[in-house]
Amino acid sequence: MSDDPRATFEWLSSEYAQAVQALTAIENQASTIVAFGASEDLRTYVDQFIAMATHTRGLAEEQNETHFVEWFDELIQKAEALRTELVRE
Repeated sequence: MSDDPRATFEWLSSEYAQAVQALTAIENQASTIVAFGASEDLRTYVDQFIAMATHTRGLAEEQNETHFVEWFDELIQKAEALRTELVRE
């Protein structure tokens, strides 16, 4: 992370876009992955996503980037809801 606010914003923007893309891919492929009997792999992907998003959210919080904190919170909540659904299956 840079001390330059513009560079920080650009970095967080990129990380957020990648996180949205990753979660969308996980959500879109979840039923297929489960159907092929790889639900444990899917749980691993979701756990890795949550760990990455939580780490980046923490960095956003350190930089007082409240919007990114909120946006990463939303992604984390969606991923946790997906993980809850996987545990039920």
